Amino acid sequence: MLTTSLTSELNYYCMGNKPTIAVSHLGCEKNRVDTEHMLGLLVQAGYSVDTNEDLADYVIVNTCSFIQAAREESVRTLVELAEAHKRIVITGCMAQHFQEELLEEIPEAVALVGTGDYHKIVEVIERAESGERVKEVSPEPTYIADETTPRYRTTTEGVAYLRIAEGCDYRCAFCIIPHLRGNQRSRTIESIVTEAQQLATEGVQELILISQITTNYGLDIYGKPQLAELLRALGEVDIPWIRMHYAYPTGLTPDVIAAIRETPNVLPYLDLPLQHSHPEVLRAMNRPWQGQVNDQIIERIKAAIPNAVLRTTFIVGFPGETEKHFEHLMQFVQRHEFDHVGVFTFSPEEGTPAYNLPQQLSQAVMESRREALMQIQQPISLKRNRLEIGKVVNVLIEQENPETGELIGRSARFSPEVDGLVYVSGEAQLGTLVPVVIQDADVYDLYGRVAVAADLFRAPPLTVP
Repeated sequence: MLTTSLTSELNYYCMGNKPTIAVSHLGCEKNRVDTEHMLGLLVQAGYSVDTNEDLADYVIVNTCSFIQAAREESVRTLVELAEAHKRIVITGCMAQHFQEELLEEIPEAVALVGTGDYHKIVEVIERAESGERVKEVSPEPTYIADETTPRYRTTTEGVAYLRIAEGCDYRCAFCIIPHLRGNQRSRTIESIVTEAQQLATEGVQELILISQITTNYGLDIYGKPQLAELLRALGEVDIPWIRMHYAYPTGLTPDVIAAIRETPNVLPYLDLPLQHSHPEVLRAMNRPWQGQVNDQIIERIKAAIPNAVLRTTFIVGFPGETEKHFEHLMQFVQRHEFDHVGVFTFSPEEGTPAYNLPQQLSQAVMESRREALMQIQQPISLKRNRLEIGKVVNVLIEQENPETGELIGRSARFSPEVDGLVYVSGEAQLGTLVPVVIQDADVYDLYGRVAVAADLFRAPPLTVP
């Protein structure tokens, strides 16, 4: 949802008698960027945007349909708005996924907009205003916004997501994303750098590169992956932190690792969506190439970038996962000591090969395995966090508790929303990077105070970045 201050600023620029629109954002950061482009287009066209759905003439719900839990959240939101008799515009993955069902089940839905059609949002609203029930869903999404597409950010002022590609050419057995988002389509290096420079002029301190497979960036337009070249080009942009999400391990070539190591503003933070460790499970997931290289790549990263921060996600309970497979995964996690680990239970998605696989596991078994793996990881995370105590680290300040005055931010080790936070005593401006003395740590978060000059002499050297 939009913040109150964002609403005020948006409405300042919106004039005329056009309908007021509220936007509800659900799902991942790719969805967030879509939302931001829709906001930018609506503002440019003179529409008022309000956080109060009760006051809005239309509510745009940008939905998620990745797994069952995400769909349930989207459905709850839609039903609540329908019960309030709001005129709803359904956009995003669920609109792409369940077109006819949504129009049939939710009569309050005045429009349906697919994942490759959000750039038509102004036209969609105009058509809905004329009384038409609009369905604007391309069968195969091909659109990707670039630096010329209006955008209004909904993140904290110091952070921006930068989409470098959309869609996916892989066909993992559990994943419905290619059906919802289409095949990979990359932006040019020039386009991405231009947008990064625009964001730098807005005071952005951290740029997060996103796509479905970041390490495959450029393959579709250049004939081979060009992530290393992109990182080096972004190294010339005046933004202190550049972070990557979704770095598939097989794409972490020596050139990419060298670019991370040698480009000062590229954080040594690697989000590796490994999903599992056992070759047999990975083969069933249709990721057969990965099982033979997981250990090698992780060791290569640690050797080349000793200060690398490694985050990963795993799926437990994939059909056919045995106790032997799961034990292999637990030993893998213990052996590599990742900084951050997310664990998800398998969600059978209709339309994917895994949906009909035999040997489906019960939800109880899956939940038990998830809990066991998290119990393995928690002391590792605590150990990794406690290594920060006594250091002076840069922290991006993002929030202030109005009651206590305590500041809340993140160090370079923490990505927004998926990792921990740094709780800081002292004074600092929101949206700025400040040196902080880390005084304590728990499993997920760090605690410290704004550093003074004397701290820089007593503590170990300031951790860069």
